[in-house]
Amino acid sequence: DLESHLQRCQQLSVTVLTDHQDLNNTELKTILSSMAPQQYRIRAKLRTYKPQRLYQSIKLHCSKCNSLQEVPLGDDFDLILQGSSLTAPNTELHNASWYDTVMWTTQDQKRRKIAIFFVKKNEMVQQPEDTLIMIDFFVKKKYLLSYPQCGTLKEIWKLTKRFKCVIPVRSTEDDLELLDLSAPFLLKGNIKYYGKKKCSTPKPIKSLSSIAAEQRPSWEPTEIAQVLGIEPLQYVFIMNFTLVDGTGALNAYLFDY
Repeated sequence: DLESHLQRCQQLSVTVLTDHQDLNNTELKTILSSMAPQQYRIRAKLRTYKPQRLYQSIKLHCSKCNSLQEVPLGDDFDLILQGSSLTAPNTELHNASWYDTVMWTTQDQKRRKIAIFFVKKNEMVQQPEDTLIMIDFFVKKKYLLSYPQCGTLKEIWKLTKRFKCVIPVRSTEDDLELLDLSAPFLLKGNIKYYGKKKCSTPKPIKSLSSIAAEQRPSWEPTEIAQVLGIEPLQYVFIMNFTLVDGTGALNAYLFDY
């Protein structure tokens, strides 16, 4: 992995960067006194790198405001789910032309009610691997206090293995709505998709019906974000390196999707 590779690099006396094979080596002091942008080939030693832990290199980037933020922890998502699950699903929202609804009560002391909304195509529910579902949980407050880890997050991950996309929602008096954008607006496979709260103007969930009406809805995260008025965040990889060659020290910044 990258972390062990970087540690090996630090143990070597010299690290050779192999890009630009057609160029001669240039001393760092020359690069530091030159105007950018230009291409160089260097022979240098890796003195330091940050962050020290590989997982800390993964950030979320907003292309609209060019900001970076930390990837939320799984516990943060669980807390948001617990907060949203105190409102009982609105049974009047259980029938719509573009989704079917299934609702049941879990068998673990009947603590939870779960509503799953299966988005249809041409008034038909598709195969699970082609289907987007929305999910709404309800837990009575007294049970939530007794069982703070109510298993909702684990159940959502089980559903992502079965269905193409999962959108966590909650019921209001008039409609279904997205959770706070501190939580992922979409889960696909084992990936959580986040939106930038400040740069988004969330639209009603029924906006998804426009994709469901397509001949072959792809349920791509970017398309879902667009119709829901969400500015999507992209996972990026960031590291800082300090390179030395005896003539100077060069700070290198790596940023990649």
